[in-house]
Amino acid sequence: MTKAERTRHFIVEKAAPIINKKGMAGTSINDIVEATCLTKGSVYGNFESKDEICLEAFDYLAKRVGADMSQAMSRATTNREKLGALLDYYINNVMAENNYGCPLMNFGIEADDTNPAVKVKVNKAILTTQSLFARIVRAGIETGEFKKTVDADAFAIKAFAMIEGGMWIARLQGSPKQMQVIIDSLRQEINDYCQ
Repeated sequence: MTKAERTRHFIVEKAAPIINKKGMAGTSINDIVEATCLTKGSVYGNFESKDEICLEAFDYLAKRVGADMSQAMSRATTNREKLGALLDYYINNVMAENNYGCPLMNFGIEADDTNPAVKVKVNKAILTTQSLFARIVRAGIETGEFKKTVDADAFAIKAFAMIEGGMWIARLQGSPKQMQVIIDSLRQEINDYCQ
């Protein structure tokens, strides 16, 4: 990695949690300058605009979430355990001190009508996450863990929407109670899928 690439990565790494918390519009270049201890000239010497930083910040956060999800599933040996590990990941992280909410939700809500480039990236990440759930369910069907009648795509869409909604409510209310109800409901559905 060149020095310029390291500097860009450093700026994105420091800016990403701020943008996720304050939003793209709510984060100023001064916030990024303060977080990085660089000058505005250094920031703008590495990025053409704040929008470019926001795009890379979303990519950085989405990649981190994906890595964290993979890590959460790494010890699972069955597809049922993998789904359980994903649900554990969400419930364990929804109220974490260093977590400012789901970047898919935070960036997506703001970009919906204002930033087409970010909207495209968020939509791709949503489909990737849903695809992960569906692949695990399909693998469970193939191995005989789950009934053949299970609709993997329908479960993936429902699980993703329920989890995202649960995270939003939990963050808004400052309580994981409703998120826990959603996770428990999804666990029961997974149990019902088992042979």
